[in-house]
Amino acid sequence: MSYKGYAYINTIGCQMNVYDSEKLAGILNAYGFEMTDEMDKADIVVCNTCSIRHKAEEKAFSFLGRFAREKKKRPNLIIVMAGCVAQQEGKKAFSRVPHLDIVLGTQAFSRFGQHLSALESGKTQIVDIAESDVIFEAMPESTLAQREISDASCDGGNKISKFITIMQGCDNYCTYCVVPYVRGRERSRNHSAIVDEIKLLAQGGVREITLLGQNVNSYGVKEEGISFPQLLEKVSCVEGIARIRFATSHPKDLSMELIHVIRDNDKVCNHLHLPVQSGSNRILKKMNRGYTRETYIERIQALKSACPGIGLSTDIIVGFPDEGAEDFNDTMELLREVEFDSIFAFAYSDRSSAPAAKFTGQIAEKEKMIRLNQLLELQDVYTEKKNNALVGKPLEVLVEGESQKLHDGFLKTSDKMQQMTGRSASNKVVHFPSENSAIGDLVTIQIENAYPHSLWGYLLGVEKK
Repeated sequence: MSYKGYAYINTIGCQMNVYDSEKLAGILNAYGFEMTDEMDKADIVVCNTCSIRHKAEEKAFSFLGRFAREKKKRPNLIIVMAGCVAQQEGKKAFSRVPHLDIVLGTQAFSRFGQHLSALESGKTQIVDIAESDVIFEAMPESTLAQREISDASCDGGNKISKFITIMQGCDNYCTYCVVPYVRGRERSRNHSAIVDEIKLLAQGGVREITLLGQNVNSYGVKEEGISFPQLLEKVSCVEGIARIRFATSHPKDLSMELIHVIRDNDKVCNHLHLPVQSGSNRILKKMNRGYTRETYIERIQALKSACPGIGLSTDIIVGFPDEGAEDFNDTMELLREVEFDSIFAFAYSDRSSAPAAKFTGQIAEKEKMIRLNQLLELQDVYTEKKNNALVGKPLEVLVEGESQKLHDGFLKTSDKMQQMTGRSASNKVVHFPSENSAIGDLVTIQIENAYPHSLWGYLLGVEKK
C-alpha cells in the first residue's frame, strides 16, 4: 500500500533523534510521502520525542496537542508520536493526546510501514513499544535519498556534516537517566553497514560525520567485534570524508587506544566531549557513574599530554539529590583544574522511571538555579581564555555556510565579500569574510578576534572539496 501527500517531522532532543528522524523520513518517502517544512501542508505529522528531561517531554505533548482541532477538520490527517516518550508512555499517551493515530516506540521503527498500512485498512490508535532483536538499519541503498528529503524538517539542511548512530541503548544505568528504560540495553551496529552508509553519504558530498552512541567507547564489546578505535580507522579510509567526530564517550571506558587514534589519525578531530556530571566523588557514586574524580582528571591529563590543543567539553548536572555546598564546590574546583573549552550544564530534574527520583535530599529549584548560574559564570572565564589564546594563530576550518552574525572586522572588508562560518577540528566556531569559499571547503583562517562563543579571522588558504 502507498500514500500520496506531504509529511512533516518535528524532532525534539539529541543528535540520535535527528538521525532517527531521517530513518523515519526514508520510510515515509517509500510509502509515497514527500517531506515538507510547512506543517500546515502536511498529511502526516510525526513528533520524534525525547524524555531525558521533563521540559522536553512536555514540549512533545504540547506540540502534538495543537493538532486536535485540525484533526477534527481533517480526519485523514495522521498524527504520530515516536521515540522515547512514546516508548515510556505507550497507550497512556492517548489519555493526553486522544487524536494520536500511532505511538511508535524506540525499537519499533522497522515496523512503522506496517502500521501505516494498518491505518489505511481502518485500524486506529496503534501502539507499538515492543522490543526488537535487531537494530533497525538505515537502508544504505536509499540513504542519499532519505537524507535529501529530510533536510527540510529534520536537521536544518546541513548536507556537509551528518550524524551516524553506531549503537543503541545503554548498559550503565546512571541513577538520573532514563535511556536504558526507553532505548533498551546496549547493542552495536555491524561495522560494515556503518561504513557502507558513510560511503554513500560521502558520494553525496558529505565531508564530516559524527558517530553517535550513549557510550561509543564500548562499541562492539558485547558483540565481540571490532573496537571503537578500530571502527574509527575503518571510517577514516572512506574517500571524501575529511573529518570524523563522535559522541558520547564514557570516562570509565576511555582507553589509551582511543587517545592514540585521536593523536595519530588526521581525520579524527582533536576534540572530545567527556561528560563528568559532578566533581564530587560522593555524588558520582550516588549517580552510579563508575569512576572517581581522580580517575577522570588522570584521563584528562593523558588526553592533554597526547593531544596538545585538544578541545574539551563536558556535561554537568547541578542540584543532584543531597548535593551539598561542599559537593558543589568540588565541581567548581574541577572546572578550575581542567579548564574546559565549553560545558553543557543542567539543573537536575526528576524523571519518574529513574532511580534518583526516589532519592531523599531533593534540592530546592531556587538553589539549583543559583548554583547553575555560578557554574556558567565560571565557565565563561575559561571559554574566553581558550578563545583568546587562539588570536594570531591559523586554524583549519570546514566551511558550513554563510554566517548570520556580523563582526566588526567584517564591516571593514569589501562589499563583494560574504561572511562565512565553519568549525575547527577542536570544535571552535569561526567566522570569516570570503569571496569564493564554498560549503565543504577546508580553509585556513588567521584568527584576529575572539568573542565569547566564536572566533573571527581572515582567509589564508583553501583546500577545495
